Amino acid sequence: MLNKLDASLNFQETALRLRSQRQELLAANIANADTPGYKARDINFTQAFQQALQTQASGSQTATTNPAHFATGSSANQLSGVLYRSIIQGSVDGNTVDMDTEQAQFTDNALRYEAGVTMISGQIKKMLSVIQGQ
Repeated sequence: MLNKLDASLNFQETALRLRSQRQELLAANIANADTPGYKARDINFTQAFQQALQTQASGSQTATTNPAHFATGSSANQLSGVLYRSIIQGSVDGNTVDMDTEQAQFTDNALRYEAGVTMISGQIKKMLSVIQGQ
């Protein structure tokens, strides 16, 4: 029974985790807009999401048998496939951050994160109403 509840929320949890990590990347880009030589970074959300779902479906996570081992898989909370954003507008100092693009991506990602939170909240409310028999 608990496995079914976990599986129903797992999809949204994965999406929220990736959105959160992408938000951190975008925030770092905005924060480093004036840093000479900084290269703007982002991820391809669709590819990262598909990869995360495949990893979860296959259950292919490396076991950590020693406390000195580094965490892998979803437990590491690390994004694979972090890409550098292509240069939109040249800069003398080598910085590739375009504030308009970054702010638009940041806002879009934040809205999608909020939509995911709303969806998972709705799922939890439905489960509670079923459990309570309403």
